[in-house]
Amino acid sequence: MKRGQRPSAEQVVLMLRQIEVQTAQGKSIAVACKEANVSEQSYYRWRKEYGGLKVDQAKKMKDLERENARLRRLVADLSLEKQVLADV
Repeated sequence: MKRGQRPSAEQVVLMLRQIEVQTAQGKSIAVACKEANVSEQSYYRWRKEYGGLKVDQAKKMKDLERENARLRRLVADLSLEKQVLADV
């Protein structure tokens, strides 16, 4: 993965699994993260967000988050239109 590119949810889950396997084999988290080209900070953040998820669950979660954001924007737009009509 190139620097500056964000991995997909599926890639994150696979990297977390790879790091888990390496730590189970006795490597430290720092070494396992370095071999996976991931910073420790990213590892802990991803583990907090994606820990315990499977690849398909992570994909579904991201899709739901996108849909939720779209719906929130729609509600905000409709609320703004309602407010403008009420003011007029």
